[in-house]
This record gives sequence, C-alpha cells and structure tokens, in this order.
Amino acid sequence: MTLTVEDAIHQAMETWRRLGIEQGAADEMAEELAADLSAAALDGRSVTDYIGSDIDALASSWAVERGLVPTRPHLKETAAAAALGAAIPALVAVILWWARDAVFDHNSEAMTTQYGKVVWEVHRYPNPGTPLMWVGWAVCLLAAFFLIRRAVAAELQRQLDPAREATMRAMTKALPLILLAAALLGTAVNYLAAYAFPYFRVIVTVPVAPVAMLGAVAAGTAWVRHRTCPPLNASRLKSRLPVT
Repeated sequence: MTLTVEDAIHQAMETWRRLGIEQGAADEMAEELAADLSAAALDGRSVTDYIGSDIDALASSWAVERGLVPTRPHLKETAAAAALGAAIPALVAVILWWARDAVFDHNSEAMTTQYGKVVWEVHRYPNPGTPLMWVGWAVCLLAAFFLIRRAVAAELQRQLDPAREATMRAMTKALPLILLAAALLGTAVNYLAAYAFPYFRVIVTVPVAPVAMLGAVAAGTAWVRHRTCPPLNASRLKSRLPVT
C-alpha cells in the first residue's frame, strides 16, 4: 500500500496526540510536514522515499528535538519498572536466607531428664551458610542496582520522557540508599516474624519480606522520579515553539 501525504499527516498527528503535544504545536508541525512532502512530490519523490515508512518514529523524534513532549510523572510506571528490576535479586536474597537456616544450619536441641530434672542439651556448630548468604546478598544488591536502572531507563525511553537523563542521574545517586532501606526493611520483617510468630517464622518471612523490599524500592524510585520531573505547563511549552 502506497503511503500518501494525507496518510503520513494523519499518522503523525495521531503520534503527537498520543505524546500529549498541544494542538497548536501539532498543527504547526503538520503544516511544515505537509509543505515538505508536497515539495518532495513535485520533485518526483514519494512519501516513503522522502521520510521513510516509520512515521511514528519520525514524529516522535521531531517532537522530542523541539522539546514539545511534556514531562509527565509516570510515577506508577516508574515504580513498577523498578520493582520488576528488583524482583529477582529480592527473591534470591530470601532464598539465601532460607537456605542458611533450613539447609546449612545443623544446630540441634534435645531434652533429657536427669534425676527428675529436665535438661536441655544444645549443640551448636558453625553455619557454612552464613558467609554464603552475606556474599550472595552483596551480589544481589549489586545486581539490583543495575537491573533497576536498566528497567527504569527502558520505561522512560519507551515514554520518550524528556526528563529521562535527569531522573537517571538522580536515581544513580539515590539507589544505594534505597537498596539499603529495602534490605533493612526485609531484615526487620525477619526479626518481627521471629518475635511474633516463632514457630511460623519462615512461612511469614518468605512471602512478606520480598513484598516489603520491593515496596521500598518502588516507593523510593517514585520519590526520586517525582523530584526530578516537574511538569511543563502550557506557557513553557509555547515558549519552545520555533519562531517563524
């Protein structure tokens, strides 16, 4: 199917509408695009030869270059991307904790009676799972740092967000503190479960700790995003229109 000038203008307008470009700016770019395509047609060039077949990419890049794409918070999307990036490291961290206590812990207690008195015999052995857990947690934190950054960057790139670079710079600085808070929250859940549910500690900690850690990561990332993407108002958008 041959791409006509009208088809190209329509697709470009749909893209600009999806990106939230103001109607006046979109109409102006549509007029410029129509003039360029008409001039190319007089030279014997088709729409595809002149601008290619990916109208959506062309319209998006054009709007970004002109600074017309409004900065929207996208807090939910950013938080969800961060939580998705941290999901696997958080799950592995909980598995390492569980393995330390359930697989590598060989301590034992036994109750005996001597001369009519109850005596507890406690046998404690070095737990080889403890150093494995600490090393694994360090690896999980490092992996989470890069996976969260990659997931958030990809999401903001998909949104063509003009504040992407500012958000990523701020997130790179804040992520170590966010991950530390998530780790401390997971540890607090573990100790709280041991205190409140001593016989059901694993059952409580395994599902609750990852959710708490992912929630901390999502909340911290959303906070960073909120501080680095002030929305553009209409007057600022109009000031970015080219002078004719």
